[in-house]
Amino acid sequence: MQTSGRARLTRSAFVLYGILGYAFLYVPVLLLAFFSFNKSAAGNLPFTGFTFKWYADLFRDYLVIDAFKNSLMVAAFTSLLATVIGTAAAFALVRASLRFTEFLRVFFVLPMMIPGLLIGIALLVFFSSLLSLPLSLGTVTIGHVVMTVPFVVLVVASRLVGFDRKLEWAAADLGANPAATFRFVTFPLILPGILAGALFAFTLSLDEFVITLFTIGPQTTLPMYVFSQVKFGVTPKINALATLLLLGSIIILMLTVYALSRLNRPSGKARR
Repeated sequence: MQTSGRARLTRSAFVLYGILGYAFLYVPVLLLAFFSFNKSAAGNLPFTGFTFKWYADLFRDYLVIDAFKNSLMVAAFTSLLATVIGTAAAFALVRASLRFTEFLRVFFVLPMMIPGLLIGIALLVFFSSLLSLPLSLGTVTIGHVVMTVPFVVLVVASRLVGFDRKLEWAAADLGANPAATFRFVTFPLILPGILAGALFAFTLSLDEFVITLFTIGPQTTLPMYVFSQVKFGVTPKINALATLLLLGSIIILMLTVYALSRLNRPSGKARR
């Protein structure tokens, strides 16, 4: 089908707009990775030579290693707790015949709409003034759980909404008790949503800064370490750290996509 010159011009303009939009998003990230191999200690142009020195310095810096371990531990516990709480809340919102379902739905997703600054201040007052609880990685984990549970609720609830209840009824009709029905029917079918929610919680917790700033004690996490270093200027070591985090995020995303594709793929028996 022939198109007019005006239509071709409009399409080309939209293509150019899309290319510029993606370039705006990804070119700074690529430059960050590029400058992490720069010999210059300035961390920017000019590029004076190729080196792995900053990566070697990074792995010798015990402060970075300690901060990374703390962030990983907080993210792991946050992901576990947020997934359990969010999945249970999603079942209550979708399956239970509650009188104030709409109010509960707004209540569960409210932390997504409240600025992190207010959540951090509220948690600081709650821990320090009301509970007299010393700030630590535990309080950071609680703050991250408050922030990430709504994402898990939304992801798992969307999976449950499209769930065919007839499968559970058929299992019960064949003699399965509620525990067996959940284990062999419900859980495998909603597992992709649970994994996606856990990934959301893990990633959001790993790079959360504002809530961490108000709820952390003498320890440090990776975002806190980066902030303390960036105050004095972006160095190639920070570029190297950000590049490794980006690479780790891509690997986690690819593994999750692969796992979800395997879970959604029918087994050999099902295909036969």
